[in-house]
Amino acid sequence: MTQLSSTCFKASARPANTLMAVFVFAAATALFAIALVPAKAQTNSRVTSIDPSAGKVNDTVTAGGDGLAKANVIAVFLSDDKNDYKATIVDQSAEKIVFKVPEVKAGGYNVSIQVGNSMLIEPVRFTVQ
Repeated sequence: MTQLSSTCFKASARPANTLMAVFVFAAATALFAIALVPAKAQTNSRVTSIDPSAGKVNDTVTAGGDGLAKANVIAVFLSDDKNDYKATIVDQSAEKIVFKVPEVKAGGYNVSIQVGNSMLIEPVRFTVQ
């Protein structure tokens, strides 16, 4: 009789250990995910100015703003109604990004920045001559 109850106890102990391991893993994953959300939300990256406001392809332009450091902003684009054209970043700090105007047609473009997986189309305009 003792052997039977011992076998039953061992059989039920494994699922409990597995269940506990799954619970601990799920809890740790949830805490990790929650910890990442505020960090990304706190970047508040934005472009507030552009100098000069017009130029030609390959000209160097400075976008000024907040939260523009490499840790926050991955890329800069000139965007029209249909496409985003990636610019080459020359220099980058928390308050400014210096970039070269990409190969685009003459016209007006919004300055856009990529923050993580999000594209932020800023109300700042640049005119390609």
